[in-house]
Amino acid sequence: MKGIILAAGKGTRLYPMTKPVCKPLLPIYDKPMIYYPLAVLQHAGIKDVLIIVPPYDLEQFERLFGDGSSLGMNISYKEQFVQRGIADAFIVGEEFIGDDSVCLVLGDNVFYGDGLKECLDKAQQNTVGATIFGVYVDDPRAFGVVEFDENGKAISIEEKPENPKSNYIVPGLYFYDNRVVEIAKNVQPSARGELEITSVNNEYLKLGALNVVTLGKDFVWLDAGTEDSLLAGGEVIRKIQAETGKYVACIEECSYDNGWISRDELHKLGKELEKTKYGKYIMNKL
Repeated sequence: MKGIILAAGKGTRLYPMTKPVCKPLLPIYDKPMIYYPLAVLQHAGIKDVLIIVPPYDLEQFERLFGDGSSLGMNISYKEQFVQRGIADAFIVGEEFIGDDSVCLVLGDNVFYGDGLKECLDKAQQNTVGATIFGVYVDDPRAFGVVEFDENGKAISIEEKPENPKSNYIVPGLYFYDNRVVEIAKNVQPSARGELEITSVNNEYLKLGALNVVTLGKDFVWLDAGTEDSLLAGGEVIRKIQAETGKYVACIEECSYDNGWISRDELHKLGKELEKTKYGKYIMNKL
């Protein structure tokens, strides 16, 4: 399975912060925002990753991750020159996906929970069709909303409804079989001119090939798209790390735990950051 991080948003809701730097490179507490979706792919055991970036920001991402070899991964990049919506990621990434299945995660989404790896494993076991997730929120009107029947089976997904049919929204984490590329190519732009991911999900729903995994209320999901959510997200991460002693989205630790890098390689990565709490945390793994 391949992994794609869609990190090409302009971040206009965060101006002037995102005028000099694109949103996925802003910090959430002690690390760049993009570390969080990358860690999700690592937890899913995905080593081959394409990061779709904004025009002219490619060098900044390459400076951060290089080709991924220091993490035991293969990381490549592609610029998205026209903002055409989430589903466009599969068209931009068609060559990268090839004949594989793919997991897409949005560059401003944070997922954390004790059962996260089990949920990701469950999604990967569904090799035919699509697996998306449902998260309970108090006000779902700004998201894609899932409607369930009395047996808990998804029967509709509606994008940004005025009158939501449930409180479960679809966060920015999606697993698809290889059909997603052709499905995305046939999606018609919405009224706002975008290729909506909800249209892709509804196509799988019509095919009877959509699986929805609901995440418990103990799961942490953050969409760091506004200044308030960015600030709140940083505080949530700070609190989790202070209370548990375990860092969220420490990508070096994820690679080491996956067996992708050696003890010596982990030591080298930690040594480069040894003056920081983050670097000390890595060194304490040894």
